[in-house]
Amino acid sequence: MPKAVRGLALACHPGPALVVTVIAAVLGASVGYPAARVALLAAAILAGQLSVGWSNDWIDAERDRSVARADKPIAVGLVSRGTVGAAAWVALAAALVLTVPLGVPALVAHAIALGSAWAYNAWLKRTVFSVVPYLVSFGILPAIVTLGSIDPTFPTWWVVTAGCLLGVAAHVTNVLPDLEQDRLTGIRGFAHVLGARVGGLVSFGALALVGIVIAVGAIGIGGLSGAAAVLVLAGSVITLMVAVAGVLLTLRGERSRWLMRLIMACAIVDVIALVAAGPVLSA
Repeated sequence: MPKAVRGLALACHPGPALVVTVIAAVLGASVGYPAARVALLAAAILAGQLSVGWSNDWIDAERDRSVARADKPIAVGLVSRGTVGAAAWVALAAALVLTVPLGVPALVAHAIALGSAWAYNAWLKRTVFSVVPYLVSFGILPAIVTLGSIDPTFPTWWVVTAGCLLGVAAHVTNVLPDLEQDRLTGIRGFAHVLGARVGGLVSFGALALVGIVIAVGAIGIGGLSGAAAVLVLAGSVITLMVAVAGVLLTLRGERSRWLMRLIMACAIVDVIALVAAGPVLSA
């Protein structure tokens, strides 16, 4: 594999990009998208996530070099900053163009989500409001899916709430391993104000609430029953167990990328629960 291609592949933040794409595709299938529409949705979301990952490394290139980030392709010379920046803009344009066939409401929702994520990369990550783009982008993801269906509808409030809470958990655990390096380069966002221990507790507390909100929303409010309700409950129980494990790891001083991986793995579990709750996802 050419060095620049490998650098681009690593600079796009492939793990989160793939997880978010899978979440969107699975949700699309759960609300009745035909196969071709699921593929279109997945392509649009993936392009958007590529743009977010590449713009992050493009904007942070000098800061990453200043602290010798060995995990950043631009900082170690695998790919040029200009190449990554160009890729980010191309991917952003592709994401919006690919969303057009899903309809204007879905396009507007996707544009808001991407604008929020790019605003985080460009500026908000340096402020106490750094959590806001995660609230917006994760919260609006289900709306991109339901508004992009053949019969557009808004998601229920509890689905959006679960997305927002998952965004909080993802944001904080993503930042925790970099607290010291961020401090050296003047970054002081929401997670930095909380600190490592409180931040970890907040993130896994938010994750626990995701499991509770999905169960209460789907079963208590949506009236889901039978095997689907059992699957939702199972997903919620797993989410709560992961949240407890995350709290214990936090109290032991864990601050590695494994905390974020726990959150992302649990996001897949929660999406499976939402698939079971498919009939009650829309308002």
